[in-house]
Amino acid sequence: MRVEELHQPTGRVLVVVCDKGDEPVTTIGAAVRRHDLRAGRVTAVGGFQEAEVGWFDREQGDYRRIPVREQVEVLSLVGDVAARDGEPTLHVHAVLGRRDGSTVGGHLLSARVWPTLEVIVAEVAPELAKRVDPATGLALISGPGR
Repeated sequence: MRVEELHQPTGRVLVVVCDKGDEPVTTIGAAVRRHDLRAGRVTAVGGFQEAEVGWFDREQGDYRRIPVREQVEVLSLVGDVAARDGEPTLHVHAVLGRRDGSTVGGHLLSARVWPTLEVIVAEVAPELAKRVDPATGLALISGPGR
């Protein structure tokens, strides 16, 4: 993994380049914690040798796991970083392109990078925080003034 921190007038930008075999949720999470980036937006493109995405089943109160056991392109990976219990927490969704042009997507639970994943984390309003929503049991951004 290579990480570069850039300082922009609007806030810091982390450029995280995940290497072959990296697990991106763990790698990106470690980078935002190391740089103490507590609120941000995340975008990325690249490829995975395999992945697991999830669809949140509100009746079950958990993710239904969707295994992807093939090489895929990361067509879109978007999400956020927000403070939860005082620590930066990563939440990302992915749309993955299969060899036949079909796609699969959902909450990114895990993956293995191949050949690379190029991630941009742009800092945003630091007062954002996540709190557990009693109705869903999910940690949701509460935002300023809430």
